[in-house]
Amino acid sequence: MPRLLLATLFLARLALAQPAPKPDLLWPDGAHGAQGTDDIDKPTLTPYLVPAGRGTGTAVIVCPGGGYAHLSMDKEGSEIAHWLNSIGVSAFVLKYRLGPKYHHPVELGDAQRAIRTVRTKAAEYRVLPDRIGIMGFSAGGHLASWAGTHFDAGNPNAADSIDRAGSRPDFLVLCYPVISFGQYAHRGSMQMLLGDNPDPKLVELMSNELQVTAQTPPTFLFHTTEDRTVPVENSVLFYLALRKAGVPAEMHIYERGPHGVGLAATDEALSSWPSRLATWLRVRGLLK
Repeated sequence: MPRLLLATLFLARLALAQPAPKPDLLWPDGAHGAQGTDDIDKPTLTPYLVPAGRGTGTAVIVCPGGGYAHLSMDKEGSEIAHWLNSIGVSAFVLKYRLGPKYHHPVELGDAQRAIRTVRTKAAEYRVLPDRIGIMGFSAGGHLASWAGTHFDAGNPNAADSIDRAGSRPDFLVLCYPVISFGQYAHRGSMQMLLGDNPDPKLVELMSNELQVTAQTPPTFLFHTTEDRTVPVENSVLFYLALRKAGVPAEMHIYERGPHGVGLAATDEALSSWPSRLATWLRVRGLLK
């Protein structure tokens, strides 16, 4: 197991002994499009901030996976946030709304609101507004790639200052992501997001490998060939689209490993992916 990950796991265990950060409502007065007032109707963002003087100014919004039906908030949420903190990156774990109650475009709205919130409150969070990335696992990877291919500059006339901020992430990190709703689709995620019998034009719009442009942010991807849940072709198609568009990208495909590995701390090969990501961030000037 890489030394960096061993150190990270030690720090994560120490962090788990501390009180958990408090989640903040993305819309304190009620979420846009809410269909009720239960917990599932209230998207939140939980900040894991690096102590003052130790951060790099880089922030990552973390989107756990779960097929748009549930969220893996530990393995693909808090554990990832603690690892990011260990390398000097502040993390924000997003609890976004899910199917079958919520469909497109609600989930994208939650992700965009998260990006706008961190950018608007950058000084409060001790991060830089031009160093805000979004990271997603599995269906959370679809949401992150969706945010990276569908964004806007904000509404300058909005009464809410958060809505005035742009929603384009500065970089993407996609971990065994759902990308395409075509031949290699994860049908469960597609159904939860789009419902039964969606319009073919909407299916195409939500196949994010088809939506890449030169404005799509630089991207890091990792996947495994053995993934039987979300075929590795999802990452490959997105990488090829990035390459065609001239967008900087790095992809790591491991031969072995199942879907949903998280940090993969007990796997000799897969446990190297966090250090590869740290190197990529460092090369891009996002880490010291």
